[in-house]
Amino acid sequence: MIVIHGIGVDIIEIERIQQSIDDYGHQFLKKLFTENEIQYCNAKQFPTQHFAARFAAKEALSKAISTGWSGEFEWKNVEIVNSPAGKPDFVFYGHTAKVLKDQTVFLSMSHSDSTVIAFVIIETK
Repeated sequence: MIVIHGIGVDIIEIERIQQSIDDYGHQFLKKLFTENEIQYCNAKQFPTQHFAARFAAKEALSKAISTGWSGEFEWKNVEIVNSPAGKPDFVFYGHTAKVLKDQTVFLSMSHSDSTVIAFVIIETK
C-alpha cells in the first residue's frame, strides 16, 4: 500500500532571489546551492529563474518533510538535477538522504516571467 507521507508547495517571486543575489552575491548562492546547481544555473540564459526554482523546490521539500528551516533541514543536502529531457529530480545527501531513504519523492516546478512554483509529494510504501 502506498501512503502519502508529505506534501509541500512553495511559490516565490524571481525578483526576490535576484535581490538576495545582488545583496549577498556568491555567499548567498554557496549557502543554499551545491556547486553543481550553481554551475547549472549560471550556464542558463536566465540564471535567477533557475536559482528561484531550486530555492522553491528545496522549500517545498522542507515543508513536505515537516521540518521547515529547523536544524534538521540542510539546504545543500538537497540537490536538484535535471534529466536529459529536462525533468527535475532530487538527489539527497547526509541526514536528508537517511530520512528519505525508503521513500519516493516527486517534484514538479513551473514558472512565469515573475514567479516560480514547486510542488513536492513524498510517498511511503
